[in-house]
Amino acid sequence: MKFAKTFALLAGGLALALSHTTSATAKTDLLVYTAVEADELKKFKKAFEADYPDVNIKWVRDSTGIITSKLLAEKENPKADIVWGVAATSLLLLSKYNYFQGYAPKGVEKLEKKYYDTKNNPPLWVGQRAWIASVCYNTVEAGKHNLPLPTSWADLTKGVYKGHVIMPNPNSSGTGFLDVSSWIQMQGEENAWKYMDALHENIARYTHSGSKPCKLAAKGEIPIGVSFAYRGAKSKNAGAPLEVVAPSEGVGWDLEAFGIVRNTKNLKAARALADWSVTEKANRIYNEEYAVVAMPGIAKPVKNFPPGIEAKMIQNNFQWAANNRIRVLDEWRKRYDGKSEPKK
Repeated sequence: MKFAKTFALLAGGLALALSHTTSATAKTDLLVYTAVEADELKKFKKAFEADYPDVNIKWVRDSTGIITSKLLAEKENPKADIVWGVAATSLLLLSKYNYFQGYAPKGVEKLEKKYYDTKNNPPLWVGQRAWIASVCYNTVEAGKHNLPLPTSWADLTKGVYKGHVIMPNPNSSGTGFLDVSSWIQMQGEENAWKYMDALHENIARYTHSGSKPCKLAAKGEIPIGVSFAYRGAKSKNAGAPLEVVAPSEGVGWDLEAFGIVRNTKNLKAARALADWSVTEKANRIYNEEYAVVAMPGIAKPVKNFPPGIEAKMIQNNFQWAANNRIRVLDEWRKRYDGKSEPKK
């Protein structure tokens, strides 16, 4: 009898242990390549996994240019399950290599049509929110050097700013590429390269991160950083002596977007993340930091974004940017790469 009770207890304990093991191993590890700022990823993981507790997001994160290069290098045998929060122009480029499988997330029809792929049915990529070029100007450091507040892109070529400006390398940074792409689209190629030649004279160095110029300006290490509005507003909200400027000629932008990789072995989990990413809940989280999101009627003003910045967003030709990306980056590298920071 005693033996029977002992056996029953052991059996019960084993069953309980097995149930925990089964529960633990039931989670699907979802490999997600992303360029979303690192300080936001924890928030997104927590919110998604609260709704889908059987999925465990495993981020692979880097700047847009580096993630895009990694994805291209893997194009014959993609490793990611889903690409999420990466520039729509990069996803368009990758689509040329049959990188993604079409999927219409539940509720995608509620998004602005210009923010997702309407050329393919189902869409190969779906946008989430826009990140928008801007200039971070440190009022304290600028005062030390008698630097006026720049209000236009043209201002940054004036001699007074020589050595006081940093911007992202477009080969590494999506923000850098959207700057170069937008200048070409606004000015035409010949004038844009002349503009970048003049700007190069004033550049102290090029960074390999789109947010770094603004972070450095916020710390007072440089008076002026060409970056994007989210990072400028976040730094100013944290107390940095910044003005965040949307230049008068217009500002480049791109969409953070996602696409399900063609050969994923975790299709159910990838579709779950896609479905969640177009929900009102997700769009409200996007709007906590970004002023322009894919779902209409959701976005509220974000503190310290430049006023009227949405009206200054250029008519961005994503397809042109994707088709010309490699050519433009090669030309930029030949002309200006000598001032780039060493790669880590």
